[in-house]
Amino acid sequence: MPSTSLSARAVAAGRLDKALAAAFPEVSRARFQALIAEGAVTVEGVAVRQARHAVKAGDQLQVALPEAAPAAPLPETMALDVVFEDKDLIVIDKPAGLVVHPGAGHETGTLVNALIAHCGDSLSGIGGVKRPGIVHRLDKDTSGLLVVAKNDAAHQRLSEQFAAHGRDGRLERSYLAIVWGVPERRRGAIAAAVGRSSANRQKMAVSRGSGAREAVTHYEVLEALGAPPVASLVRCQLETGRTHQIRVHMAHIGHPLLGDAVYGAGYRSSARKLSPAAQQELKLLNRQALHATTLGFQHPRTGRALRFESPPPEDFAKLLTALRKPEPANR
Repeated sequence: MPSTSLSARAVAAGRLDKALAAAFPEVSRARFQALIAEGAVTVEGVAVRQARHAVKAGDQLQVALPEAAPAAPLPETMALDVVFEDKDLIVIDKPAGLVVHPGAGHETGTLVNALIAHCGDSLSGIGGVKRPGIVHRLDKDTSGLLVVAKNDAAHQRLSEQFAAHGRDGRLERSYLAIVWGVPERRRGAIAAAVGRSSANRQKMAVSRGSGAREAVTHYEVLEALGAPPVASLVRCQLETGRTHQIRVHMAHIGHPLLGDAVYGAGYRSSARKLSPAAQQELKLLNRQALHATTLGFQHPRTGRALRFESPPPEDFAKLLTALRKPEPANR
């Protein structure tokens, strides 16, 4: 396989993988660790296969960097709502119904397939493969903003920001949700660990089990909907990013999302409390009423603060409008 030769001198004594990451910041340290193990790195002309190998300041470092291999998922041309794009990343406004990553039952037709086609040669390789770097995901039936890395360095630096979950001020993620009822506390934080449900491994649940992970969701009721109120519009801000976190947490406090067949199944009969117009729009929504509306982060190369807003899509907006109208409900 053709390769590119990288050459530099270590600027300080220390581990080989750290020295390489400092010399070539466009390649991730994890990628260098893999290359070292493959025998693609020499120090003073001698191949070294240990990432922890100690180098001295001034040592000559040489890397045979293979060209990125073609991505395993096939490129598929699809219409994408591109909010922002440069050589390092792309921000997409994902529609509901689009799966982010190929997997069982979704080998094709995913956002990754679309991005491989859209980005083409601007993908320089994540872990040595020409594929988009998925930093975070949205559920198939959740709409909204998603950022994807185009190269190793951007993927590493964006992942660091998402791992900090906004606690260092760099990352901002907020969602709009329509939930059943109106929380008694109009503003609060739900701090409850989330893990796999012991009753159904396909679901997540608030849990104290060993596999549960810390999860914190901040919420604010923006508007009570209906007269009397039967639902409310809520803004949720994530302090952590667990699978189905908002859906699980809002159900945990007794206010599951409208349209959530997994975590709000017990509230299906509540649809009878809605006006005929709202019942129809909820049926047409056919998904959980959740939209990733705000995404802010620090650009991985320039450090510039980027912030994007996405208004609710048509199906969400129509349900919201119908819920606001004081029409008589079917009782």
